[in-house]
Amino acid sequence: MGLIFVTGGAKSGKSKFAEEMLLKLNNGKQENIYLATSIAFDEEMKEKVRLHKERRENNWITAETYKNFEISLNDFFKNNNEIQHNMLVDCLTNMITNIIFEERDIDWDNFDKNLYVQIVEKLNKNVENSVNELLKVSQNFENVIIVSNELGMGLVPNYPLGRYFREIAGKMNQIVAEKADEVYFVVSGIPMKIK
Repeated sequence: MGLIFVTGGAKSGKSKFAEEMLLKLNNGKQENIYLATSIAFDEEMKEKVRLHKERRENNWITAETYKNFEISLNDFFKNNNEIQHNMLVDCLTNMITNIIFEERDIDWDNFDKNLYVQIVEKLNKNVENSVNELLKVSQNFENVIIVSNELGMGLVPNYPLGRYFREIAGKMNQIVAEKADEVYFVVSGIPMKIK
């Protein structure tokens, strides 16, 4: 199967669809890696993570990181042992958010054109490098499904950080979709194959 990209709106059912799809691709010889890219920074997020883990039961080996994939996932590469691994990445937009918030030198509410351009160029490079590293590392797995939010169908955010996030996430979604062997769009729990 190779690389599969699953996108859709928030609470569209994309994660559940991706989990079920990857389990179906497992022919009994693979172990399933769940690459969780979120950071549980408050009680609500901790509860969301708990519910996701509960739904997955014991069918997955969980790895938690949003960068440095080569180091973090090295133990699961095909050439390191005889077991083949499938991997689910949930999700690309959480990964991008975490990279953006590593940059502490920008005040998104007080626009300074020179500083903004400089920092946005740095952020763009950091995000794109991480996405490219994830795609490169994905080649070490039997099947990989990357989940991401589709952000381009709503209103244009009325604040700079929201507009920047929508733009960079949209660009990264396009990069992953282009590389993917298959792409699915999930709406109201219904998946549609679009590539």
